[in-house]
Amino acid sequence: MPLRFDIKRKLSARSDRVKALDVHDSEPWLLVALYSGHLNIWNYETQNIVKTIEATSNDLPIRTARFIERKSWVVCGSDDMVIRVYNYNTMDKVHSFEAHADYIRCISVHPTQSFILTSSDDMMIKLWDWNKNWACTQTFEGHTHYVMQVVFNPKDTNTFASASLDKTIRVWQMGSTQPNFTLVGHEKGVNCLDYYRGADKPYLISGADDFVAKIWDYQNKSCVQTLVGHTQNVTSVCFHADMPIIITGSEDGTIRLWHVNTYRLEFTLNYGFERVWCVAQLPGSNTLSIGYDEGAIMIKLGREQPAITMDNQGKIIWAKHSEIQQANVKALGDSPHKDGEILPLAVKDLGSCEIFPQTLVHNPNGRFVVVCGDGEYIIYTALAWRNKSFGTAEEFVWSADSSMYAIREGNSRVKIFKNFKEVQDFKPDYGVDGIYGGQLLGVKSGSGLTFYNWETTALVRRIEVAPQQVYWSDNGELVCIATEDEAFMLRYNPDVIEGTPPDEDGFEAAFDVVGEVADKVMTGVWVGDCFIYTNSENRLNYHVGGEIVTISHLDRTQYILGYIAKDSKLYLGDKDLNVTSFALKTAVLEYQTAVMRQDFETADQILPSIDEEHRTRVAQFLEKQGFKEQAMAVSVDPAHKFELALQLNDFATAYGLAVEHSSEQRWKQLSDLALRSSDFNLAKKCMFNAKDYSGLLLLASSLGDSESMVQLAELAHSAGKENIAFTAYMMLNNIPKCLQLLVETERYPEAAIMAKTYMPSEVSKILKLWQADLSKTNEKAAEALADPLQYDNLFPELQLALKAEKLLEKERSTLLPAASYPAVAPNWERDVLAETEEMLASLPEVVASPKEDEMLTAEVKEEQPVSEPEEEEKEDLFEEVPEDLGGVVGAPEPLIALEPEPSSPPSEPPMPPIELEPEPVVQEVPADLAVKVPEMVPEPLVDVAPEPPAEEALAPAPTETPAEAVEEASEKRDLFGNSSTDFLDDMDREISELNLDDINVDDIDLDDESLFD
Repeated sequence: MPLRFDIKRKLSARSDRVKALDVHDSEPWLLVALYSGHLNIWNYETQNIVKTIEATSNDLPIRTARFIERKSWVVCGSDDMVIRVYNYNTMDKVHSFEAHADYIRCISVHPTQSFILTSSDDMMIKLWDWNKNWACTQTFEGHTHYVMQVVFNPKDTNTFASASLDKTIRVWQMGSTQPNFTLVGHEKGVNCLDYYRGADKPYLISGADDFVAKIWDYQNKSCVQTLVGHTQNVTSVCFHADMPIIITGSEDGTIRLWHVNTYRLEFTLNYGFERVWCVAQLPGSNTLSIGYDEGAIMIKLGREQPAITMDNQGKIIWAKHSEIQQANVKALGDSPHKDGEILPLAVKDLGSCEIFPQTLVHNPNGRFVVVCGDGEYIIYTALAWRNKSFGTAEEFVWSADSSMYAIREGNSRVKIFKNFKEVQDFKPDYGVDGIYGGQLLGVKSGSGLTFYNWETTALVRRIEVAPQQVYWSDNGELVCIATEDEAFMLRYNPDVIEGTPPDEDGFEAAFDVVGEVADKVMTGVWVGDCFIYTNSENRLNYHVGGEIVTISHLDRTQYILGYIAKDSKLYLGDKDLNVTSFALKTAVLEYQTAVMRQDFETADQILPSIDEEHRTRVAQFLEKQGFKEQAMAVSVDPAHKFELALQLNDFATAYGLAVEHSSEQRWKQLSDLALRSSDFNLAKKCMFNAKDYSGLLLLASSLGDSESMVQLAELAHSAGKENIAFTAYMMLNNIPKCLQLLVETERYPEAAIMAKTYMPSEVSKILKLWQADLSKTNEKAAEALADPLQYDNLFPELQLALKAEKLLEKERSTLLPAASYPAVAPNWERDVLAETEEMLASLPEVVASPKEDEMLTAEVKEEQPVSEPEEEEKEDLFEEVPEDLGGVVGAPEPLIALEPEPSSPPSEPPMPPIELEPEPVVQEVPADLAVKVPEMVPEPLVDVAPEPPAEEALAPAPTETPAEAVEEASEKRDLFGNSSTDFLDDMDREISELNLDDINVDDIDLDDESLFD
């Protein structure tokens, strides 16, 4: 029978003439070398160019290019005789060198060593080692014309073959300069060759300009077969790595597929891209790439799923080409294996098959295996591999009854067999495009999927769906219909059929939809009510109760073989016939099945048999089904139990779990839930544990909780959350702490401004710190800062502010309850200084001592001159106090003691910017304390001997120099807090302008106030 398989186009890329192709072994990339001097890398899954390399600057042709995957390189040869190497990740040129004296025709990469072979029109073959800086380690000479291609022998990588236009094929040994032997048979130059990779035949194939391809036995050095059919030069040939076909391409524009055993022509492909120049295929893949004059095409041949099957006892049978092999997972014993690890199976040869196996399937009881391919089927016994039955068929399927099976003949008829005898032959109404086995016989047609009864072929139900595969559960109750991009889970109700007349589409109540999967199912199997499947994204999932659980992310495409309940393991195989396993506890699946059936009594009985490591998975399943209380009881994962407790508003359990397994995230979650439930005490505890200072600030301020606010301020301060700590202290009216925070964080400007507003008594201290910090960057700016104690004229209300500060201390220390908020005027509506003045005015006059108010003794406000009617009032401001308290309070010490006068003459206003000494306000003093002043008191200005004192006067003051007078005046002004370098400079200037020789002491009028200006 001829080979029968589907051929689908995967990529069609129009471009310039393609001279070479290569397929990446791990990425979905196709390397295309163009005659225009460019290299393109196509992603054949997305149909896009992902990388482009301009290899030659003058558009010289590139005739050969290869991937070197283990180095992430692309190596190419062009008509400028240069080999270039690029890193295909960074697109950087790694190396380039001149390799030959003429056009480079071919590059072949050694499969394991650091070697490449190059052939050229200079008739030489060279071996290069990239580990030796691309040194040429050997040259092979012997051909007498262009060497068109070289290929390593995959069975013996120390040998290779070369094809030349001298009509010969030579086989070489690395290390030898002479060929082992030469094959002669073509009438014209040989363009291409390839080795057969199968173990059964020592063959190679060659294609030449004589329009034929020849099969050679390189052990017997003879031509086995000549493939005739092309009408132009044969430019490319290859043996397919996994299918029994030979591919040849020609300048006649066709690709021909030949059977590897019979050499019969099976397919001829012509895609209209003009001449064929090259073909490439990846071992382990069913894809074939073809390079043409007008671009490149990639096609897919047959199925990618390997011909492999497993029975319910763990016996695996697979086909490797036409050879049948067997392995048994039971032979592994109890040796542990990690999930996804390739199992070290012992392989046993069962024999060969007369047809090329495309599918292998066990019957339900595992006694027989059917092999399908090439339009035929053969049923073998599973143990002895003896032929039990055979026939012609396009498709073959088993029934749930192991003794029954069906075959499809063409597109119109289906035959049903029982015990290897035909019992039914019927023609479905809508044709037959495919058939599916299981509890019911499924027939695919243009109208959808139709289910028939195996015994009577009666119509059960027609469903408008285009299936790719149908999977039945072992008990026949559930079925999965997998389409191109989704899958539907149906429950079959056989009892409904009895006694109910069908309509034109069968019995509508025969199936109920129980689930839907928005995913492409590649392979699947039912375990109870759980459907386990692999999808197109290489994920291993299972569907139960409308929920999808991911078991594993697979690193490559794998296909489900079956589930062994005794081992609680799921087995999968890949295209390379590697078998892996994944642990999937039967008890877990049975428990989930019982829950889905709402058989909770059975579920409770199964639960004790589930290991703790799988309890969380079961709890998650229960949660998704809405049984959250049961899930919390089953779960052993604290995090999962905590989440369930939150969902159930079980604060006690959640709080206990949070205490036992403390984390900020859990405390925050619980605090949020407590807030939503108005449980403020619990929320406060959780926020403290979560260190949620901003939340605590909001909660404490909203509740008016001063104790929590104090704790928050301290905690935030210790945790370095100064903003929150400052806000908390501010809300507590703790101004000293606020200032302390600002100073600790070196926020001196803010601290000074805040002190001026709330605690003027601290301004000077903070100002010194500000000046010291500012002087590090700008000394002039630091000097420009004015201290209120030294420049009281710039702070006219300082004294009043100091009194206000003392009066407000008690108010700040008393925290008002939130209930009093409506009755308390906000701060921005208060005039604190006005309130202080009113309060002081309402109090009886009290004389403060310097010990009671340090600021008043350190600084005296300047008194403005008063008119005569106000003199009596001014004199009352100074009261007599005991001598131990310093005498008169508030009056500055005069430079000269004067006799009491009826009134003090008015003084002139001070001259800016220097504020002069205020005229002292004189009050009467007792006669025994009065000091008699002589007629002239010149000591501040002139150093002259005083006149003899009058009898009633005291001795005159000792004589002082002008400089000493200035210093004394300066010291006197320091007591008022007004001294400055400007004042001293003015005094020096005025003294220097005096002519002491012209001064007559007798002319000095002591009543002249200008003397003291």
